[in-house]
Amino acid sequence: MSLLNSLFNRGILGAKCKTCLNLAISRIKHLRNKRELQLRNMRKEVAQFLLTGQEAIARIRVEHIIREMNILAAYEILELFCELIYARVPILETQRECPPELQEAIASIIFAAPRCLDLPELMQIRNLFGTKYGKEFVLAASELRPDSCVNRGIIEKLSVKAPPVDVKLNLLKDIAQEFDLEWDSSSTESEFNKKHEDLLDGSNQICGPAAELQAPVSQSFFDLSLAKEEHSSKPESQNQGIQRVEVSSTVERTSFGPTTSVGMGHHAANPDAVAQSDRPPNDGNTEKSSQPCDVMERARTAIAAAEKASAAARAAAELVKRTRNHAENRKTSDAQKGENGQISNDGRVI
Repeated sequence: MSLLNSLFNRGILGAKCKTCLNLAISRIKHLRNKRELQLRNMRKEVAQFLLTGQEAIARIRVEHIIREMNILAAYEILELFCELIYARVPILETQRECPPELQEAIASIIFAAPRCLDLPELMQIRNLFGTKYGKEFVLAASELRPDSCVNRGIIEKLSVKAPPVDVKLNLLKDIAQEFDLEWDSSSTESEFNKKHEDLLDGSNQICGPAAELQAPVSQSFFDLSLAKEEHSSKPESQNQGIQRVEVSSTVERTSFGPTTSVGMGHHAANPDAVAQSDRPPNDGNTEKSSQPCDVMERARTAIAAAEKASAAARAAAELVKRTRNHAENRKTSDAQKGENGQISNDGRVI
């Protein structure tokens, strides 16, 4: 019974395959005639663009022409393969494995089926061969494995890669010669041979005002890095002095601005302290270039200002403290005198 079912199924598979192949051959012939007419119109349009000097548009349209020519060539090969398989369907029904002489034709149709959407019959033929020979046979042809035996012409014609430059240039020359156009191809050749810059990686050169700004910006970053290194190499006492600058400047802004002269007098009374603060640190590794010297001079100036501001703040705080103590002592003495007797208007005790 199983043998009868297999024979019956073979007949059905062969009939379906013949029907699909016959429909595919008819559709390929119809599409070839349609595309040939479309291709002639496209060549006329490109010739018109060359005649009017619109070479940029002609260079784009010529790629569409090459694509149509490749599809027409692929249709011719597929039509021959479909006719070959149609004539060998009885052999396919009698053999379980794919015959070696038909392996290239069947594999090429399986590979071209999803890439030729204008031919839906090829997908049906692909499914029939997948049912007969298994999924591995179909995957080998679809993925172009070494043992797939797909026709090289089908692979090249159905490729999505851009056509080479020489092919486009030769086609433009053929179109100009076909329509008797006096076209100078020098500008097109220079455009095709031009190496376009990759904008994703950025420009390799800086031109114009950007080049003028590059040197000062890099120099400022260099000075900033040197200042950071000098600042990190200073002793901890100098860093504390710089911190005291910020604290003292806040105090001077609030209420102790007029008392700065007191701090200056304090430093005037202690010239040794000023000389000690202005004395450069004994660092043997200091560089002798001009830029590090400027950084050291600015650091010493900041430290001296910090010491002066700190002394002014301390003097102002001492003055406020003495004023408060004097006021409190006066209130206390007045209170004691009031307890012992009355005080006249001129301040005498009655």
